[in-house]
Amino acid sequence: MARSEFRFSVRKRVRYAEIDAQAVVFNSRYLEYFDIGITEYWRAAGVYDRWPERESPEFHVARAEVDYKVPILLDEEIDICVRCSRVGRSSMTFLFELHGAGKDDLRAAGMEVSVHVAEAQGAPTPVPDEFISLFEAFEEMSLRA
Repeated sequence: MARSEFRFSVRKRVRYAEIDAQAVVFNSRYLEYFDIGITEYWRAAGVYDRWPERESPEFHVARAEVDYKVPILLDEEIDICVRCSRVGRSSMTFLFELHGAGKDDLRAAGMEVSVHVAEAQGAPTPVPDEFISLFEAFEEMSLRA
């Protein structure tokens, strides 16, 4: 996917604690970067303005994938690109790409499916319409499956 297809990105610098013995970002950190990206994406879409702390809809990650392309190195700045690509009855799919800061050089790509639940240990429930509307307005497109 072209980087231009992402309306949102957030920049992050790689810290020493995030690298492995080969001085590249350790594989599990990529999911952490996706988590940083989705948190900032939600902020930019207005989720935290609409729902006060700890009152926003609850989602659990049901699936996460990472495709590693080119290593990310210590002290490098990266752009974490995020977009919501689809909303189902009880799930939302997010796409991610990691690029060198300000560049179109794909380092990794991934996706995450999150399921809406009524409470921390509850069963899947429909994604609230108001929540979907925030993301559709942010992406300027329909996301409903």
